[in-house]
Amino acid sequence: MAILTQHSTPAVSPEHRSSGQRLYERAKRFIPGGTQLLSKRPELILPNQWPTYYAQAQGIEVTDLDGRVFKDMSLMGIGACVLGYADPEVDGAVKAAIDKGVMCTLNVPEEVELAELLCELHPWAQMVRYAKSGGEAMSIAVRIARAHTKREKIAFCGYHGWGDWYLAANLGEVDALDGHLMPGLEPAGVPRSLRGTAFPFHYNQIEELKKIVDEHRHDLAAIVMEPQRGQNPDPGFLEQVRDLATETGAVLIFDEITTAFRMTTGGIHLLLNIMPDIAVFAKAMANGFPMAAILGTSTVMDSAQNTFISSTNWTERMGPVAALATIRKHRRENVASHLIMIGNMVKMGWQKAGEHVGFHVHVDGLPSLAHFAIMHEDGVKLMTLFSQLMLEKGYLAGDQFKPSFAHEMEDVAEYLEAVSDAFLVIAEAVAWGDVDRRLKGPQAKKGFYRLTES
Repeated sequence: MAILTQHSTPAVSPEHRSSGQRLYERAKRFIPGGTQLLSKRPELILPNQWPTYYAQAQGIEVTDLDGRVFKDMSLMGIGACVLGYADPEVDGAVKAAIDKGVMCTLNVPEEVELAELLCELHPWAQMVRYAKSGGEAMSIAVRIARAHTKREKIAFCGYHGWGDWYLAANLGEVDALDGHLMPGLEPAGVPRSLRGTAFPFHYNQIEELKKIVDEHRHDLAAIVMEPQRGQNPDPGFLEQVRDLATETGAVLIFDEITTAFRMTTGGIHLLLNIMPDIAVFAKAMANGFPMAAILGTSTVMDSAQNTFISSTNWTERMGPVAALATIRKHRRENVASHLIMIGNMVKMGWQKAGEHVGFHVHVDGLPSLAHFAIMHEDGVKLMTLFSQLMLEKGYLAGDQFKPSFAHEMEDVAEYLEAVSDAFLVIAEAVAWGDVDRRLKGPQAKKGFYRLTES
């Protein structure tokens, strides 16, 4: 271990903050919450220091508003840019589409081509509807399920976005969504009449789902869940979920917004050999372009015609073209195997770096959706210091890593060397008890919060 020396790091004064941080202060005056996506709030990673805004992104390199260049070893567009930033093949296809016109009184033929490709990849499905983001696509899927079953209640597992149908679970006496990836989600603005329509169960806890089914069997419209995320399914768990849905007539909806195209070309449920009635895709399917798809059996999907689901921007050209180019390259280049290899390298590197300095580091998640935590009473503070140190070394880094096709082995090797150095400094700070003095700003926040909260 490095020689221990007492150390103090001055805080970043307002006048010396980056252009991105200064712009963020302006943004908070005009944009409620500061950003459009909670996951992009700098307070979640490195308050007062995170670059916040980018001028350019290419491959894995991100240039901020001050011209500083960082390698992204964190979220890669919150998992959307599976091929890397500004992939030339995808961007080239979109630029050609722009030249042809992205909106018209008539429909784009690419939407039919994409539907055929998605159904080819998922032979259990026959029909597709489109949207532009994951949250609205999940709301569409639930609407279709309710229209199909003529029922209202939803059993769900995991995190599924901002929709009323989902946040309704927090209208009771307790925050039922806590423990489903993101705690503290407030249901303000969700009609109180939706109370008692959404019921959570935990992954691999089949008895929790059975209890919901027993109590609401004849009113259950859908069972909504990610087929896999952090945990492996227990033997028979997903099969029992499928059986319960079939038995009750509920629609089984797999939320593949995060997991699709990260372990195979298509949904991860293909590897698990459990077929839903509906699967929902977004994020990686179009490498960062706004695009989402609701894929399902013709029997269930045709119920979309019994309700009103329609929007102008779902008919534009760029999304389908980007998705076609992304999926074709993903399949041709076997991108999933690359993501798995790179992700496993990083997971192993985190573990080794922790062991070297005597940290208990908990590493978890699919290799293409990896995350870690320093198991310490000041774990959040230590992770904040980690992100600060890594930023100083030229990396966007936090407790998650979503690999892309643009990440090469040498990128990982250099990153893990920087991780090891950062862990040495953190271990030194813990030994001296001066973590607070080394931080240049407050520690990161976790979960949902108002920017006015301290």
